[in-house]
Amino acid sequence: MRQPSAASIPKPTGYFLGLSRDTVLLAFSSLFADISTEMLYPVLPVFLTQVLKASGSDIGLIEGIAQATQNMAQGFSGWLSDLLQRRKPIALAGYALAAISKPFMGLAASWPTFLVARFTDRLGTGTRSAPRDALVASSVASQYRGRAFGLEGLGDNLGAFLGPLVAVLLLSTLHFRMRSLFYLAIIPGLLAVAMVFFVHESSTPATKESATTESATKKSATKVSRNSRGLHRYPRAYWKFLLVIATFGIGNSSNSFLILHTRDLGASLTSTILIYAAFNLVAALASYPAGALSDKLGRKNLLLLAFVTFLLTYLGFARVHSLLVIGVLFALYGIFQGIFRAVGKVFATDLVPDDLRASGIGWYSTAVGLSQLIASLIAGQLWDNVSHTAVFLYGSVTAVLGILSLLLLVQSGNPQPFPSTSASYNK
Repeated sequence: MRQPSAASIPKPTGYFLGLSRDTVLLAFSSLFADISTEMLYPVLPVFLTQVLKASGSDIGLIEGIAQATQNMAQGFSGWLSDLLQRRKPIALAGYALAAISKPFMGLAASWPTFLVARFTDRLGTGTRSAPRDALVASSVASQYRGRAFGLEGLGDNLGAFLGPLVAVLLLSTLHFRMRSLFYLAIIPGLLAVAMVFFVHESSTPATKESATTESATKKSATKVSRNSRGLHRYPRAYWKFLLVIATFGIGNSSNSFLILHTRDLGASLTSTILIYAAFNLVAALASYPAGALSDKLGRKNLLLLAFVTFLLTYLGFARVHSLLVIGVLFALYGIFQGIFRAVGKVFATDLVPDDLRASGIGWYSTAVGLSQLIASLIAGQLWDNVSHTAVFLYGSVTAVLGILSLLLLVQSGNPQPFPSTSASYNK
């Protein structure tokens, strides 16, 4: 891969210390991609139940499969990206597939047909994510990695804030039909493709000294990466981390159940969308500070804060019936989302060698996706056959298990960056 010139590496200054042009472009790609996705997401449960006549179990199945597809695709695309040592072409293909699949959801006449289009959309999203995250990680020096993922998370969650506002504008002010949102969502999706097109694929920026070390080990690392990509190359600490994430994730079901619960309490469609938009704004505002703080205070401490915040939020949803308090709980949930998205990915990046960076993030996302598939399927059954409150009580229990496993299995502090040598992989 092309080495960055000295002129292309920014001089660290101020609050955005160490970030590069590519970091900013990738953050904008996440911004536009999430506007495309999130202008649809808060209306999906309503579209499915009112237009396509889907049940709660149907929604659990659709969203569970969608989330699992997205994250399992990240595992494969991460593996492929590391195998080819190419990030940008795979990311571009994923962004394009996600963009063009949006209109087909609006054309669906039944929920099984909708599921096919939703599956394709999430396949594209999953395909792009791991190589994009590897590009994010390589756009900065390792000591600024938390900031880089925090900025990408800021773009992602800011798009998730603006997307619902676009939906409100189109539905309530301009009086577009609900299906029209799916057709228009392709526009920001294609803008995201354009942002990635201008990214320069390069290896991690470094000082002159670390660049010299990298040059000395390049041949050895390339030989190892081509001939040894087995699971034994992932450190034990990485697998423990995935176990923690999966334990927590089996109760972290689709946000559709939070949206449906809000609607059940009497909120209008516009109010529900605005509450969801506020949740994403809080997540956006929390992302960059969370990533930056994790560089200083340690990934484990920030992840623990995220788990505790999730627990408090779900306990609140299980007990509260006031729309005002529900709005506050959505804001609290936004803090969880902002921290978890930024810190979880950078934690996974820290725990693997550089040449396994994309697959390390990809398999992390696979663990998230499979656990959320289980969570959403269970939540759908609880929603239809037990009670709505049971969904949030179940999530609270698994959050406690996740907190305990994080405290017991994951070491404090941030792992040191891996040198690209085979001797370090199993330490």
